[in-house]
Amino acid sequence: MDAVLEKPDARVTGTLSPATSTLIPTVTDNAFSKGLITANEIGIYFQPTTVEEVVNGELTWGGVDTTKITGSITYAPVTSTSPASYYWGINQSITYSTSTSILSSTAGIVDTGTTLLYIATDAYNRYRTATGAVLDNTTGLLRITSAQFSNLKSLFFTINGATFEFTANAQLWPRSLNTAIGGSASSIYLIVADIGTSTGEGLDFINGYAFLERFYTVFDTANKRIGFATTPYTNATTN
Repeated sequence: MDAVLEKPDARVTGTLSPATSTLIPTVTDNAFSKGLITANEIGIYFQPTTVEEVVNGELTWGGVDTTKITGSITYAPVTSTSPASYYWGINQSITYSTSTSILSSTAGIVDTGTTLLYIATDAYNRYRTATGAVLDNTTGLLRITSAQFSNLKSLFFTINGATFEFTANAQLWPRSLNTAIGGSASSIYLIVADIGTSTGEGLDFINGYAFLERFYTVFDTANKRIGFATTPYTNATTN
């Protein structure tokens, strides 16, 4: 299913053998061409997860479920920067609080198959400095103290001129799931992680599941764009 959502057009290759360069339409392409859906797009909605097994998301084939959003949808064109352009890629910048630049405007992707929020190594180091977080060797995640959490500021994502606030709570790994990743039940872990390469590689961030839990997302194949909107859970404190 995830591969279906990763391509902004019918560019799924490498599936057929020996014709590995053959282009294969995605599920949304096929459904639209057969008249099964009225628009070549998919709406994606998740709630923040606090238990290991729960059904709390929704895929809307061929449209948007407006009952799940609290504001208008902001659209951004698929980036032209490779390799992000091969996936559902956009350009964005990230600021910590009101003035600390974490990531200057650059290309990356929005990915339903990635759990965390990954940013380029130099941006990750700036985030660590801003938050005071340390790397937890057991989980591989950043860890902060209760005092540091009290002072944790929002991240602000600027996408095509619009700003989306990613709250302090949104930056936390769900504390009720700490032990599921081998962590301590009393610790506070962050979901911002190191992508492993420096800025300028053409894929400098991955807005994964943790981001999608806070913002309704639309993959609009027909218009080669991605939409974002706030939901009732954008500012949730469930983590």
